[in-house]
Amino acid sequence: RYLRTLYLGLQSRWQAEHRRRHFYWRMMFESADISMLRLLEAFLKSAPQLVLQLSIMVQQNSIEPLQGLSASASLVSLAWMIASYQKVLRDSREDKMPMSYKGAVVQILWHLFTIAARAIAFALFASVFQLYFGIFIVTHWCIMTFWIIQGETDFCMSKWEEIIYNMVVGIIYIFCWFNVKEGRSRYRMCIYYIITLSENAALTILWFLYYDRKATSDFNALILVCVVSSSFALGIFFMFIYYCLLHPNGPIFSHRSVGCIFRQEPPPAVPVSPVEAVTSPPRSLPRTTGGERDGAPGERDSCVPVFQVRPCAPPAPAARAPRTEGPVIRIDLPRKKYPAWDAHFIDRRLRKTILALEYASPTTPRLQYRTPGAPQEVLEYETTV
Repeated sequence: RYLRTLYLGLQSRWQAEHRRRHFYWRMMFESADISMLRLLEAFLKSAPQLVLQLSIMVQQNSIEPLQGLSASASLVSLAWMIASYQKVLRDSREDKMPMSYKGAVVQILWHLFTIAARAIAFALFASVFQLYFGIFIVTHWCIMTFWIIQGETDFCMSKWEEIIYNMVVGIIYIFCWFNVKEGRSRYRMCIYYIITLSENAALTILWFLYYDRKATSDFNALILVCVVSSSFALGIFFMFIYYCLLHPNGPIFSHRSVGCIFRQEPPPAVPVSPVEAVTSPPRSLPRTTGGERDGAPGERDSCVPVFQVRPCAPPAPAARAPRTEGPVIRIDLPRKKYPAWDAHFIDRRLRKTILALEYASPTTPRLQYRTPGAPQEVLEYETTV
């Protein structure tokens, strides 16, 4: 995957002007896939390894140089993967504002300190209560998995694949917050961090009451308790810095922020004929769930649809030149107003077909959706994959 991403990146530099964008977005899709796999790998391997190493250090009451270096590398990799995936995901979607490098650095610090506090609390508790620690981890993982399933994520093709994916994300939720659903997530995040704070406090207090006084002095024990609390507080501080100053959509906690991408008022709607195509459609083509499958319009926030990407229209309307009729991909699904967080249900299945048609046809393939509210009206979109 790395080699393919490098190949696509070189092709986006070497190809002619009209082909660069084609290879560039293929490279961005591959990069997003790599970041997701690296994220899962980090939390399935580095996170348990970090807790084990810290627990051994607490039991031995000593830190060897290689142990400290390995634990630090595991901690940094976890924070780096979270921030890296969020940045690459936003960069690979035109319906999302890109994340700045300052925002990425602050997000690394946010997750670095919160994960550090979480891992140290786990290590302290596991050093005294090994069996109860295993029961606690399994219970927390089950609760988080059911919470994610209840949120109705839209990542995989089938129901069971989605459940397996939710179980893996539940492992991430053992250590830190990870948004898996499109939309305003401040309430879900607040609930998660309240639960995390309560668990960290309970685990640390239980360790402080029952730790081995012969192996660890009271002064060192008090320092460890202060490290857990201060690390978590620093993580929450950087989280507020990110959302108040460096979030791509602007200050999230402002009274003017409603979770939309655009701050200006949406332009008045213009009737679109069935044969006219939108020039800047989304790259992600999601499936629909719930009421939209039944044709009932779901209640959504009153935001500009995310299918309207970053504005690039000319100041004055220009006449569209007639174009040659190209291949049409008809999709028997209604167009969803708000796609999933990494909406790719249709996109990933049709990507190879669309790319093959782009090579074989002089015109760009068009995507044709079914409209639940007006069966006679069908909107057509050009793909930018």
